[in-house]
Amino acid sequence: MGHALCVCSRGTVIIDNKRYLFIQKLGEGGFSYVDLVEGLHDGQFYALKRILCHEQQDREEAQREADMHRLFHHPNILRLVAYCLRERGTKHEAWLLLPFFKRGTLWDEIEQLKDKGNFLTEEQILQLLLSICRGLEAIHAKGYAHRDLKPTNILLGDEGQPVLMDLGSMSQACIHVEGSRQALTLQSLGCVLYAMMFGEGPYDMVFQKGDSVALAVQNQLSIPQSPRHSSALRQLLTLMMTVDPQQRPHVPFLLSQLEALQPPAQSQHTTQI
Repeated sequence: MGHALCVCSRGTVIIDNKRYLFIQKLGEGGFSYVDLVEGLHDGQFYALKRILCHEQQDREEAQREADMHRLFHHPNILRLVAYCLRERGTKHEAWLLLPFFKRGTLWDEIEQLKDKGNFLTEEQILQLLLSICRGLEAIHAKGYAHRDLKPTNILLGDEGQPVLMDLGSMSQACIHVEGSRQALTLQSLGCVLYAMMFGEGPYDMVFQKGDSVALAVQNQLSIPQSPRHSSALRQLLTLMMTVDPQQRPHVPFLLSQLEALQPPAQSQHTTQI
């Protein structure tokens, strides 16, 4: 059921014997809410995700989401700070305490740049994509796949390093990663790459609103011409968006290609944008 939790005074809670102060609401959607809280023991900010659980199945799904976080200790995958289940009358709330990323998501960064008439540079794109692929490689190594990969589900750290979030979408995705699920993940990753290159989604406004980009490709995507991008990057995008899923490259191939394309001085595991 998780660790003990109590509401000790208005605006503060205790999780794992540590007190947190409520700062403000960050967002909500469906039956979940995200609040910004401050750890009074360390002065750090955290995101507290509260999931309203109506039934036993809801509690089990929240527990699986917490379990997914605990599977990974990787710089490009969102870590779980603490988890607990709180009774709320006849219902329960599952609370996931997560690190807070003040820069927001990759999509926030893309939109901010676009508002100024700018785009990510190719060097930035290659660094971001390499780190995202490293996160996916770690997920696949555990026998899972991220089923909702999109720019709004990729956080950016203080130094611009990408961090994959929404691990709840993997709760029932245990698969053989060499099959169709990885092909779908690579297609979604191709949509992320397209957004980084052109500042918009490859299909329609559904993508731009942050909905899932794991869409079936019916026709080969036409890649716009741009002097900002090398032929190597355009070829990589074309491969990732290939109509036939069996012809799309797998993550190990992408990693080898991306590592070869990195500038010599920037071939470390850090990403700065």
